[in-house]
Amino acid sequence: MDQRIIDLFDEYTHAPLSRKEFMERLVKLAGGTALAFSALSILEPGYAAAATVAPEDENLEIKEVSWPGDGATVRGYLARPKGKKKRGAVVVIHENRGLTPHIKDVTRRVAQAGYLALGVDALSVVGGTPADEDEGRKLIGQLDPLKNLNNCLAALAYLRARPDSNGRTGAVGFCWGGGLVNQLAVHDPKLDAGVAYYGAQPKAEDVPKIKATMLLHYGGLDQRINTGIPAYEAALKAAGTKYELYVYEGANHAFNNDTSPARYNAEAAQLAWARTLKLFKEKLG
Repeated sequence: MDQRIIDLFDEYTHAPLSRKEFMERLVKLAGGTALAFSALSILEPGYAAAATVAPEDENLEIKEVSWPGDGATVRGYLARPKGKKKRGAVVVIHENRGLTPHIKDVTRRVAQAGYLALGVDALSVVGGTPADEDEGRKLIGQLDPLKNLNNCLAALAYLRARPDSNGRTGAVGFCWGGGLVNQLAVHDPKLDAGVAYYGAQPKAEDVPKIKATMLLHYGGLDQRINTGIPAYEAALKAAGTKYELYVYEGANHAFNNDTSPARYNAEAAQLAWARTLKLFKEKLG
């Protein structure tokens, strides 16, 4: 697919670009309405076909849970391997459209790897993640940033207090959620491991507060996010923070999202996921 179309879709999903303007520009780039809708079918997610761990997986226990947040009750999707063993716990933070079926699937993948996994629904404080992704993006933009951060910090505290947790915690997030993982690392000195997929970087002056080991994944074609890499890496080095940073050449923003064929990069996604699980094994047990 023409990279200009992928870049336009990225602009649409991350900037205040209306559906109408997006479609008008897409038609021009694609060369016609029919071709535009064909491109859209590849760009927009197809959740049912991409699920890798079934919600009914007999080896997992899955349930909806809630915990007290900043002035509101926050809900999430909890998945864990069956059995009584205490396990390391991982908060999974979604992209800028909410706790979608894809992120629930990622949460199950973390559980399948042996961890207590909690997919946070940041939009639960405004009624929950809607089926309409445009509405989800709109609602994300209306969240109070500080309260939202506190709600995710409370998710980590909730996991540490659970009797099936060994007390060690990690966080993995994607896009909007990747930026939140960076903020969790800044604001929670108890975090053991933070994995940010193509997430916005924290302020350089905040980096010395990070105590967690960080793993940072970026797509080589993601110009919007990658402009922040040099300052972040310089601050990590100056602070002596333990980290690994990878730029996957030829990969777009959201390269891990296998529900979007145009942007999904199987080679990059599989390598990044193997590195993610390696860090969790080292830090969470």
